[in-house]
Amino acid sequence: MAAGRSVVVLPGRNFGAYVPQLFFPMMAAVRRDAEPVAVSWRDVEAVSEMGADELPGWVSDQVRCDLSGLEPESTLVVGKSLGSYAAGLVAELGFPAIWVTPVLISDEIVAALRRAHSPFLLAGGTADDLWISDVARELTPHVLEIDGADHGLFVQGPLDQSAHNIGLLAAACESFIDAYVWTSGEHADEPA
Repeated sequence: MAAGRSVVVLPGRNFGAYVPQLFFPMMAAVRRDAEPVAVSWRDVEAVSEMGADELPGWVSDQVRCDLSGLEPESTLVVGKSLGSYAAGLVAELGFPAIWVTPVLISDEIVAALRRAHSPFLLAGGTADDLWISDVARELTPHVLEIDGADHGLFVQGPLDQSAHNIGLLAAACESFIDAYVWTSGEHADEPA
């Protein structure tokens, strides 16, 4: 068992840290003996009043204490959309990351991801207005792109097709963690 691992979960704006798009990546880390740290946004209603240039500072200020004292070798950051505004801080601190539906239309987020020295996985869908396929592939070789998926990784049609996308995300996260984050291969076989 690997002692001292953490997975810090940075939610999107609306649904918190336990939506399926974050829960399954988090569980991939938990099954590899990581303790979850779920961030909750304070005064998230203020986001609608902010300009895009204010969001990175606002998000980073809220997550800085959750990341304080953690080591890159034992920590994974998992973030969705609004959480991706912490990409600069995550890059500066050297944490590997999984960014689910990151805001790739933000020049600041893209610039932060370019500065990252630790590996990161980007996951998004071609029907998400905040996702840019070419940019994702330019930033990292670790990309899960789901054809027709929107910002929630949902696709048109029966709901089981969208649930399948969450399975694709879970598999991509497990592979990424095992190959690039905690390569020892140690993980629990039973659900937590």
